[in-house]
Amino acid sequence: MEYLISMTKTHDLKFNNCKFAKKVMSDTINMLIDATADPILKGIAEKVKHNTRITDEECLQLFEKGELSFVGTLANIIRERLHGDVTYFNRNFHIEPTNVCVFSCKFCSYSMLYAHKEEGWELSIDQMVDIVKSYDNKPITEVHIVGGVHPKMNMAYFIELIQKIRAHRPDLHIKAFTAVELDYMFRKAKLSAEEGLQQLKAAGLQSLPGGGAEIFHPAIREIIAGDKVSGEGWLKIHETAHKLGMHSNATMLYGHVEKFEHRVDHMSKLRALQDKTKGFNTFIPLKFRNANNDMSYLEESTITEDMRLYAIARIYLDNFPHLKAYWPMLGRQNAQLTLSFGVNDIDGTIDDSTKIYSMAGSEEQTPTMSTEDLVNLIKQSKRKPIERDTLYNVITDYSEVTVFN
Repeated sequence: MEYLISMTKTHDLKFNNCKFAKKVMSDTINMLIDATADPILKGIAEKVKHNTRITDEECLQLFEKGELSFVGTLANIIRERLHGDVTYFNRNFHIEPTNVCVFSCKFCSYSMLYAHKEEGWELSIDQMVDIVKSYDNKPITEVHIVGGVHPKMNMAYFIELIQKIRAHRPDLHIKAFTAVELDYMFRKAKLSAEEGLQQLKAAGLQSLPGGGAEIFHPAIREIIAGDKVSGEGWLKIHETAHKLGMHSNATMLYGHVEKFEHRVDHMSKLRALQDKTKGFNTFIPLKFRNANNDMSYLEESTITEDMRLYAIARIYLDNFPHLKAYWPMLGRQNAQLTLSFGVNDIDGTIDDSTKIYSMAGSEEQTPTMSTEDLVNLIKQSKRKPIERDTLYNVITDYSEVTVFN
C-alpha cells in the first residue's frame, strides 16, 4: 500500500511534465537497483533500466521471488516509457451468438452442451443485426463477437452475419471469433486456416479477439480444455491472420491449476510469434473465476497475485505495445489498480452486452460503463484518458473534456 501511495504522489507531480517524469523514472530505478540484494533480481532491474529483454528463466524468477513493490515499480517504468500517462479505452459492445457449445471446458461457467441446448440461447442473424441497429446514431466504434461453438452456426452463417453488419454500418470495426470458434468452423467446412480467414476477411472481418488461448502447455490444456484446439493450433490461426494483414489480441487464463512455469511457457510462445509477425495489439490476462463451473473447488488468485501477474507480463512481453485489464472480469476498482502495474488499457464501455464473466461470479454482474464513467475512473488514477479505435488510433483526448455525448 505504501508503494501505491508513493506512486500516486509521483503521478501528481509529473502528470504534465515530461522531463521531470524521465528524471523520476531514472532515479526510481536506480534506487530500486541499489536496494535489491538478490543478484538475479538486481540483474533484471538493470535490464529494464537499459531496455533489454529478460529471459524465460528470469521471468520465472520474477514469479517465484519478485515482490509486488519490485515488479510493480519496474512495470510502471516500462508502461510510462512506452505510453506516459496515457490510458486507452474504446466504445464497444459485444454480441454473443450462443452459449450452446460442443466443448466442455472445465473452467467455463458460460456454455451449455449441445445436448441441453434448450437451456441456453441461440440468436438468429436478424436478432444480431437488430442489436447492431440498436446502436445507430451512437458513437460506437467496435462490435466484439464471440460465443459458444454451435455445430449449426457454420462458415456460411457467420459470413452472412458479417456481410449484413458491414452493409448496415460500414464504419463499425468487426472483431470476431476466437481461434477455438475458427478452428471448428474451418474443420467443418474442410478449409485451411488461410482459406477460411480469407473468406471471412472478404466478408468484412477485420481483426481477431484473443480468447481461447487459456494455457498453451499441453499438460495443463488437457486438464482444463482437452477437447478443443491445441495451443499450437491457436497460434497458427493467429499467425495466419497476421500474415493476411489482420491484427489480433492475445490472452492467458491464469489462477487455476497452472504453475508459474506454465505461465512463462505461454507468454514465451506469444513473444516468439510477436517477434515473427508483429500482429498482436495487446495482451490481456484473464483471471479464473470459480463460480458455476467444474473447477469451483479451486480458490481464486488474490489481488496481490493478480497485480504481480500484470506487472510481470509487462516486464516480459517487451514486444507487445499494450497491456489490457478487462474490467468486467476484475471489477472497476481492481482494474483501476492495474494502471499502476503496467496496464495502459482498460477495454471499453461494454454496455452490459457480455455474460461470460458475470456467469462465473465476477463483481460486475451487469457490466456497463459510460464514456464519462471510464474517463473519471482513469482520471482518478492520475492518468490521461484517451478514446481509441480497435487499432489504437486516437479518437478523442478526454484529459480536459467535461461534457460527454
